[in-house]
Amino acid sequence: MQKMNIEDILTATGGTLLSGSADKVITDVITNSREAHEGVLFVPIIGDKFDGHEFIKAAFDMGAAAVLTQKETDLFIDKNIIKVADTRRALGDIARYYKQLHNVPTVAVTGSVGKTTTKDMIASVMSQKYKTLKTDKNYNNDIGVPDTIFNLESSHEAAVIEMGMNHFGEIEYLAGIGRPDIAVITNIGESHIANLGSQEGIFKAKMEITKQFTEKNTLIVNGDDAFLAKTKGTGEYKIVYYGKDNPQNDVSAKNIRNDGLHGISFTAVTDEGEYEVKVNVAGVHNVYNALAAICVGRELDIPMESILQGIADTEVTAERLDIEEYNGITIINDCYNASPDSVRAAVKVLSGENANRKIAVLGDILEMGEYAGKAHYELGVFVAENGIDVLITAGENMKQLARGACDSGMSNVKSFDKTLEVCEYIKDKLKEGDAVLIKASHGMNFSEVYKAVTNK
Repeated sequence: MQKMNIEDILTATGGTLLSGSADKVITDVITNSREAHEGVLFVPIIGDKFDGHEFIKAAFDMGAAAVLTQKETDLFIDKNIIKVADTRRALGDIARYYKQLHNVPTVAVTGSVGKTTTKDMIASVMSQKYKTLKTDKNYNNDIGVPDTIFNLESSHEAAVIEMGMNHFGEIEYLAGIGRPDIAVITNIGESHIANLGSQEGIFKAKMEITKQFTEKNTLIVNGDDAFLAKTKGTGEYKIVYYGKDNPQNDVSAKNIRNDGLHGISFTAVTDEGEYEVKVNVAGVHNVYNALAAICVGRELDIPMESILQGIADTEVTAERLDIEEYNGITIINDCYNASPDSVRAAVKVLSGENANRKIAVLGDILEMGEYAGKAHYELGVFVAENGIDVLITAGENMKQLARGACDSGMSNVKSFDKTLEVCEYIKDKLKEGDAVLIKASHGMNFSEVYKAVTNK
């Protein structure tokens, strides 16, 4: 992060300096007091289970230059304390202010499924021309987006920022902080449908990313998605469509070849010609992610040969279809998070594997509300139809998935209430030559299943 001073923080937040000096230099902004060191501004966040204000003294003890507070606090002699109405909002205000100091081409990525891998591919493509900052892991909420922005340095020439949401208004807020020049929406699925009421609601929430768009902005969307296809003619900004099925897409794919765990390849069709694309990430669904990256590269005038190289060189974020061999067992580790669409995609990867047994270890998909039962049951039918040999589940919702699989003729099914029960069961059940998929929503803590399988 480039240096600011407390005067900048006061300007950004409209806060009041309770004590200290407005000239004090700030070299970083943090929300975790354990990361405090000399020169940082500590922003204490109030969460469901903790209150960062309790760690203000600890942050100062570790060398913090200043802190924000939304509560009454005892003044520390010679300490810099800024009072704001809401520390969480103030964090966003500071990030917005800081981003305005860095006028670099910025791409925002959102969508129900695939946004993290799409972000990785886009960043790899952009890095062929620009020194590019990208969101770490999937830190895409109102804490993660500011954290990404604070990593901007004077040497950066571009940025790719992932933006996620659970409720209406969140994408608009994040876009207001990041102010993207280009936005990508990967698809409209069922993630967080309990909070947003319907896929139509999810579509409206994702489209908030364009609320501040003008004729200078570009929206890039999956034209095969039934909801995103409706965007044609909806705004004064430019819209670019990609996909496999809709003939009106601006960039499309044909001749798709699935190389299993070695990735995919296809022919990209553009108005400038046809190009052979190699994606070194498993899963046919990554055709869409690569097409989005091609569209971004074209908008930024990156040569096509560089775009193709960027896609081939992509290194995806961990626990997103990570594939490894362990004692003769192929492990497909996709345990960071889950939605109905991403489970289908991961099961497709497993089903295409040449293995003695194809084993799916699945945990609950959370935040589905009243749609959970039906969605999980239909996924169970899908698992059975795709030739999976063994199904092991954890969680209440997954009992419906298991029932769907059994009703569709699958016999080797085992269900548990808790993740730790799966860990105990599976650690000595796998054999050489098996392929095992590990996937669940983040709250199911399925990284423990991965540890049990690999004895790590």
